[in-house]
Amino acid sequence: MRPTRLIARLDIKNNYVIKSVKLEGLKKVGDPRLLAKKYYLEGIDEIIFIDTVATLYGRNNIFKIISEITKDVFIPVTVGGGIRNIDDAEKLFESGADKIAINSQGIKEPKFISSLAKKYGSQSIVASIEAKKIKDDWVVFTTNGRDMTNIKVIEWAKKCEDLGAGELLITSIDKEGTGLGTDLDLNAKIVNIVSIPVIVSGGVGNYDHIHKLKSKINLDAIAIARVLHYDLITIKKAKEILI
Repeated sequence: MRPTRLIARLDIKNNYVIKSVKLEGLKKVGDPRLLAKKYYLEGIDEIIFIDTVATLYGRNNIFKIISEITKDVFIPVTVGGGIRNIDDAEKLFESGADKIAINSQGIKEPKFISSLAKKYGSQSIVASIEAKKIKDDWVVFTTNGRDMTNIKVIEWAKKCEDLGAGELLITSIDKEGTGLGTDLDLNAKIVNIVSIPVIVSGGVGNYDHIHKLKSKINLDAIAIARVLHYDLITIKKAKEILI
């Protein structure tokens, strides 16, 4: 198996990093600038920033934060939340983002993903998929887990690849923030159906969860949040498991 990237995920609301459980009950964690630099210095491979309310309120206030962070953080940075058009994407790239993550607007307008991939290259476009199990299948949600669609996650994952996305960020709503382990079944199905890199997000609570995920699935990356914010693991030891 190839080495798996370890990614710090920072969900942002009103200039603060926040943490939730199943995308509900948000709690302030700290300053995104300080946390991003801390994780960078400790050896994290990449950072993902998600503006959790940008789509809900129709705004995007993250440009200044990203611009400030990327002056001191020299690893790939992905930014998502509230990207509705080419102008939003352009501003994020100008602010220092290396990749952008598309969720809600991609559902509304699938060709938007294709347009972005054509303009900036597939390697710069991440399809962000919020997944929740409803009865016997996983369904796509949008707006930071608020709105349910009638789209099946596995089908949409493959569609995003076909549209030109260069990477998938799969967030398990059922597991997110619980620290009880990742959704192995969901992620295994997605990894087996697509050929582009998959980032697993949601549920990591300890080193055993990382080891199990690495041993069961040939992943490209794991995004972690809670275990970093509350110092439950170290980046160094986690990366040793992922070699």
